[in-house]
Amino acid sequence: MKYLTFSSRLVLVGLVWTGAAALARQGASWDFRLSPLRKATLDRISADSMKGHLSFLASDLLEGRATPSRGLDLAAEYIAAQFRRYGVAPGVGDSYFQKVPITVRGQSEPTNAHNVVGIVRGSDPVLKDTYLLISAHYDHLGSREVEGDGIYNGANDDGSGTVAMIELAAAFAKSETKPKRSLVFLAFCGEERGLVGSRFYGANPVFPLERTIAMVNLEHIGRTDDLEGPRVGALSMTGYDFSDLGPLFAEAGKVVGVEVQKHARNSDSFFARSDNVALAALGVPAHTLCTAFLFPEYHQPGDHWEKVDFANMEKVVRAVAVGLWGLADSQAEPKWNESNPKAERYLRAWRERRGLSGPPAR
Repeated sequence: MKYLTFSSRLVLVGLVWTGAAALARQGASWDFRLSPLRKATLDRISADSMKGHLSFLASDLLEGRATPSRGLDLAAEYIAAQFRRYGVAPGVGDSYFQKVPITVRGQSEPTNAHNVVGIVRGSDPVLKDTYLLISAHYDHLGSREVEGDGIYNGANDDGSGTVAMIELAAAFAKSETKPKRSLVFLAFCGEERGLVGSRFYGANPVFPLERTIAMVNLEHIGRTDDLEGPRVGALSMTGYDFSDLGPLFAEAGKVVGVEVQKHARNSDSFFARSDNVALAALGVPAHTLCTAFLFPEYHQPGDHWEKVDFANMEKVVRAVAVGLWGLADSQAEPKWNESNPKAERYLRAWRERRGLSGPPAR
């Protein structure tokens, strides 16, 4: 079989838009071919492994992982322990924890929660000093004093994204040859309190934002029972055509039979509702991938791990891995779509961060 570059495939299927044309002019391409090395990475992504992680993180023991709480602290320690177990290096010096001050009503001093940060160092002598972020938020809504079930376990929101991130970190860490760019794995606290952890990271980045090529955030990827109908073998990307990450992951998904698409309404409207927007506002091409935007028991105590479709989750996480390999091994960097007015503020921030002035070249 002959494999085509990203830009060539877009031309063939007729998905030509200004951003892709600009990339073609620059000679940018991403290679999604499954070499034996890459296939081995995908094969390490296991439904059973993710089920094991999620059955703990979304258990009643963690009391809904509110920010801050003892359950959240237990979850942070668990995530760091998995990084350590799988050989993912600490991302904050010799620690996995970035302290995030949290204001608590009734307390005069803030308390600390933590972002959990691990890194798989790149293999290329130059590109290893550039970074691709893979993130999810590991907090949820905590618990309420009610009759019956008052614990908001947050299995799909966003335990599913968190365990997918752990699984990807483990798969890449075990690779005999690492991707050319460094992969940073981030578990954010405080998303449910207003993107607290991701905004703190943006203001206090562990790795320079001007050398961060993109961020792929994972949310709601475990359940297939979307309120609009079943979502099997499919992912949606928020802000799909704000940058070239949408079409890029659409091509990556085809390799393993996963459709990555733009939802007619929710892809744009949900762009600013998750942690990706904290870094997008600072210029980093950052989007969220999800299976179901809204599902039964969203933000309710019934969001339990037993309702997750782990077989489907394995398939879509493997599609994410294909896209990450392509991004991390390419000389090209994702760009904001200059022709989309909704991306204008993010493109402007990207140019400002790189010290560029004047209108973008077209």
